[in-house]
Amino acid sequence: MPQISVIVPVYRVEAYLDRCVTSILNQTFRDLELILVDDGSPDNCGALCDAYGRADSRVRVIHQKNGGLSAARNAGIDWVFANSDSQWLTFIDSDDWVHPEMLRRLLDGAVRGQVRISVCGYGETAGEEPTVLPESLEPERWTPKAFYLDRFINATIACAKLYHRSCFAECRYPVGKLHEDEFLTYRLLFAQEALVFLPAPLYAYYQNPEGITKTTWSPGRLDAWEAYEQQIAFFRKMGDQELVRFRVREYLENAVKNLSAAREAPNADRLTGEIRKIRRRIKHLIPRAWKQGCVDFWPDFELLYEYYPFLTRAYRLWLELRG
Repeated sequence: MPQISVIVPVYRVEAYLDRCVTSILNQTFRDLELILVDDGSPDNCGALCDAYGRADSRVRVIHQKNGGLSAARNAGIDWVFANSDSQWLTFIDSDDWVHPEMLRRLLDGAVRGQVRISVCGYGETAGEEPTVLPESLEPERWTPKAFYLDRFINATIACAKLYHRSCFAECRYPVGKLHEDEFLTYRLLFAQEALVFLPAPLYAYYQNPEGITKTTWSPGRLDAWEAYEQQIAFFRKMGDQELVRFRVREYLENAVKNLSAAREAPNADRLTGEIRKIRRRIKHLIPRAWKQGCVDFWPDFELLYEYYPFLTRAYRLWLELRG
């Protein structure tokens, strides 16, 4: 049986699927199985998946009713636990692609470092290949906390990682949530004593203008707030105020960005309820951030003045006195 299971959720990616699948099947590391999860795609993706399965014995295909990204990833994980003895799993989104060396390098780093999670860098791309420098292929050993604080996005996304199957013995992605990575990846990382990181962008993250997080703003983006609250509670239970402070600050920044995006959305006139909800959350977060000492980040002063004019004037005065 293969050493690595590669799980690819597939939904409405006819134009990109071949690039993704080809990059996986052309890995220099050959001892893999590719699990294509057709999540009820309404286009020709299901037939394409079946064609890949007929052409390469390493490809497995799952067809299911549309349930979203989490449901598709979970279906792949469940299939591995029921049908495979592979010891490692990785996730690749179907409009992305990977460097030919990614799996070999990640597995080698995990084995050499004796860790259960190995991570590589990623490159945001409009279609060009990310530049990989030889010196960036050297694996580095990180603590989960240092990696989370210093490489926050890389630490948060589900992709660009190789996981030992034991990481998912009791964990699955939350079905029906946008930003599903925010609910789970940090728990997997902080269950480890250490991880290995290869800075090289071996994962090409395609900036698809039709991707799930690139379309017109929708209230589903606020799902992430539930995950942020869970993370804050998790870090508070750990007793780590530095992590609590960091997460609260990022939370406030996210809320401010969502307010701007909702206000500027083409359908803003139909989002008045959501805009009020975001404003209430910001008003709640500002004193919370102040209490946590998150004074190294504040959103636009005019926005702050809208909520707390006295606090804004006081903060400006504090900065002047400090300077």
